[in-house]
Amino acid sequence: MNVRHVLVLPDRDAAEEVATEIVDRFGLPEEPQLVRDALAGEDDAEDAQWLVVIEDPRDKLDSAELDDLASVYEGWLEAP
Repeated sequence: MNVRHVLVLPDRDAAEEVATEIVDRFGLPEEPQLVRDALAGEDDAEDAQWLVVIEDPRDKLDSAELDDLASVYEGWLEAP
């Protein structure tokens, strides 16, 4: 079962730090994907959130641990 986790972070710097930490902590074979997510109706880059998309083909990553990590950077794990 292929599972995808999506962490929502407040800015690009936080997203990049979380992505690096996830690779180091969980030993992922590839970097998570970073995606800019502009808030509805907002064109200003300051109002963009960043998503860290993590492929988890073996469903081995702990959702609670991912959510805790995101919360350190003022983010959260999106519910599936």
